[in-house]
Amino acid sequence: MINAIHLFAGPGGIDRGALAEDVHGQGIEWDTNTVATRRAAGLPTIHADVRKHTPQDFPSATVLTAGPPCQTFTVAGDGSGRQEITLLVEAVKRMGARETVDPRAFADERTSLVLEPLRWVLADLDASCGYTAVALEQVQQVQQVWNAYADVLRGEGYSVATGVLRTEQYGVPQTRRRAVLVARLDGEAALPEPTHRPYRKGVPQHEGDPGLKPWVSMADALPDRGPFTVISNYGTGGDPKARGRRTSAEPAFTVTGKISRLRLIDPDGRELPRLSPAEAGQLQGFPADWPWAGGDIPQQIGNACPPPLAAALIRAATQ
Repeated sequence: MINAIHLFAGPGGIDRGALAEDVHGQGIEWDTNTVATRRAAGLPTIHADVRKHTPQDFPSATVLTAGPPCQTFTVAGDGSGRQEITLLVEAVKRMGARETVDPRAFADERTSLVLEPLRWVLADLDASCGYTAVALEQVQQVQQVWNAYADVLRGEGYSVATGVLRTEQYGVPQTRRRAVLVARLDGEAALPEPTHRPYRKGVPQHEGDPGLKPWVSMADALPDRGPFTVISNYGTGGDPKARGRRTSAEPAFTVTGKISRLRLIDPDGRELPRLSPAEAGQLQGFPADWPWAGGDIPQQIGNACPPPLAAALIRAATQ
């Protein structure tokens, strides 16, 4: 059995993906609401700040995964992290040289959390033989940081692959782009091969590469809903005139913490009940019976790593 440590573990997306690949792990998560969901799901959890722990606290872990907080990097956030990418890249280089990086150097302390996985990897290398596999995911704006990680990790003997993946190509009923990193000490690292076709507006679900499965629609994920249209202002800067629309025959827009605000209408334009937590979770790739608990469940769902993507990343890192 392979053992893992999941940093910023979230409500269980990474864990569920890992377990699908027979990788069992311990999660560290600081958010009280998210911890409630993890415990309701029976996931091994330490309620703590990852900065308060070190690899030596988890000596049996040979795999490290992480999905650091994204609030300062997303379009919906304040953008401070995006403005400090150059500073983060320089910080990664300094950490590779075993220099200390002060989190107070960043406008928002949360921005510095994207450096924590590297701290763990380097600390484990310095104390023992290092994690055999590493899998990281974040919003696509962080890709430059993962590329800087790759330079450092290659210097430490890792094979590394980075890139931006489209979640619908891994069976998630949602279009979502994620910057990822896969690193291995025991083999050649590569990004996971897509299992599903990419979504392109206007291209029917059954068309495309016959060697890949069709992308998954909202109707596929929520068959009891009947036909509907989602009205969203995601990515429009809140401009009501620029609201996007997708029918249930398409994948969902990127699921965020605002998913509970989305309007749904039937084919005749009549308002429908909004998505329940279970339905929102299904659009993020969770099963319908996932035991969401605590408060701010839409935010928990929006912050989660989609389990099918997690499974693909961990499979690429460990097999």
